[in-house]
Amino acid sequence: MTRITIIDGHPDPAQGRFIHSLADAYETGARAAGHQIRRISVASLEFPLVRTQSEWEHGVVPPDIEQAQAAIMAAEHLVILYPLWLGDMPALLKAFLEQVARPTFAFRYREKGFPEKLLRGRSARIIVTMGMPAILYRLVYRSHSLKSLERNILGFTGVKPTRHSIIGSIAHQRQRVRWLKRAEALGRGGA
Repeated sequence: MTRITIIDGHPDPAQGRFIHSLADAYETGARAAGHQIRRISVASLEFPLVRTQSEWEHGVVPPDIEQAQAAIMAAEHLVILYPLWLGDMPALLKAFLEQVARPTFAFRYREKGFPEKLLRGRSARIIVTMGMPAILYRLVYRSHSLKSLERNILGFTGVKPTRHSIIGSIAHQRQRVRWLKRAEALGRGGA
């Protein structure tokens, strides 16, 4: 049994978004396999943008972010799902990650050397959806936003290994059905 926190990074809370369906499918598979699940829907959280370094390092952590941090800290495995918007993760998900990954929670500065990674011992699965074919995102755009999330946020805070699923051409219904089944299977496996 694995403790899993699912982070649904779609900024639109409306039902019917494919990311929400993927998160549901993953959760269904994980629960069926006996994994413990916590879920964060970024679209339903209330928090401001971080505007200064001082605010990020010393500002008050909003209550919704504190709850999200607790869910992340309790997890052994994180699942982060988001749609590709303008070649990157949606701004709301990025703002959420900036709020969550503060010093003393995700990492700790040291007098010398690199910061201490405080989220070690956790793995992650990133699921990204897009309208373009996945191969185009990989080859032409070199999976830019995905690599940034893996290296610059998760890797910097100690989350590894990270695995990913890139889902392209989501307008095709057959593709969606296949990926919903795959997400459920990933959930059963806890990976």
